[in-house]
Amino acid sequence: MKIKIINKSTHALPEYGTPAAAGLDLRANLESPIVLKPLERTIIKTGLFIELPIGFEAQVRPRSGLAFKHGITVLNSPGTIDADYRGEIGVILINLSQENFEIQNGERIAQLVIAKHEQAEWQLVTELETSERGSGGFGSTGKK
Repeated sequence: MKIKIINKSTHALPEYGTPAAAGLDLRANLESPIVLKPLERTIIKTGLFIELPIGFEAQVRPRSGLAFKHGITVLNSPGTIDADYRGEIGVILINLSQENFEIQNGERIAQLVIAKHEQAEWQLVTELETSERGSGGFGSTGKK
């Protein structure tokens, strides 16, 4: 699948790290480094603009290395980019650690996963079919 992209950053286009990777690396497009203090959040711009086909979304997800090593994650994970959005891709990062974290220009800050989706059409009813699980939720199928 081909997706139209405008790259106003100084970095190469996002690419997959391996042939089997699901996510493309997104890089920070910064004029100068940004320090993210503990529990602080900010939007990091990427300089990228995309045009997705209808029926697809782009999901912005955290990078496991940043999350594990530094406590940096995507706040609205996964963030959704709809097919009709034409603005710059921004990533909402939050620092969940107890130390400052400096984000450098070109740093890999998130992953972008392109996914197919469906739009639902509601069918209003007065009753739902029963299931083995029923209304159990919030861990009801795990340990007791």
